[in-house]
Amino acid sequence: MAILEVSGVNKRFGGLKALTDVNLSVKESSVHAIIGPNGAGKSTLLNCLIGKLEPDSGVVNFNGTSLLGGITPHEINQLGVCRVFQTPEVFGDMSLLENVMIPSFAKHDGNFRFNGWGSIAKRGEVSEEALSMLEEVGLADQRNVITDSLSRGDKRRLELAMCLIQHPKLLLLDEPTAGMSRADTNNTIDLLKKIGERGITKIIIEHDMHVVFSLAERISVLAQGTVIVEGEPEAIKGDPRVIEAYLGGELG
Repeated sequence: MAILEVSGVNKRFGGLKALTDVNLSVKESSVHAIIGPNGAGKSTLLNCLIGKLEPDSGVVNFNGTSLLGGITPHEINQLGVCRVFQTPEVFGDMSLLENVMIPSFAKHDGNFRFNGWGSIAKRGEVSEEALSMLEEVGLADQRNVITDSLSRGDKRRLELAMCLIQHPKLLLLDEPTAGMSRADTNNTIDLLKKIGERGITKIIIEHDMHVVFSLAERISVLAQGTVIVEGEPEAIKGDPRVIEAYLGGELG
């Protein structure tokens, strides 16, 4: 059963066609990768899914609800869509525990609160859940550490905890291992596999084919703003259209 259906999506920026008749069907609880060379339209497509951009035409339905027609990014988040950005989006001058608590409050009213955290009882409840999320990503022992001191890999773990506390149905990951060492990349792969046990549907945009082939159950390949091929990883790996799109590069 598809949790996300994208049909006939088009997006122009002036005279530039960024997306042309893009179709995408993502099964519930699956891991679906979107790959393609730089400038293929991957980030534009992701921005259309979270309400940051409005397509010129087409249909985007999530869990039976249209994500077009003026719906705000916060409203899309309320429906259960959460995004992990290319560069980890965290609050650097706050503790890890506070970072994970904030999205829980924001999920309810759309406000990121630095002061006035609500009732003592509510704060205690959220703090307990936030600590549980930090345990899940392996950062509980650093709960009181200021976030700016973390490595890039640990900031990514923290960002994933910030998403998990929102109980998403769909997690969008925009190059989740960009700039990481191979050790951090492998740790992130393991963490995403662990998160997969929760049944969260994941869409991954990634250039590192090691990550893609380690996680994806299905892959869509974008080139010049259109999906040129879609299929299971092994079929994609040897498809000549994909090799050509990457200018002769190997996908292994």
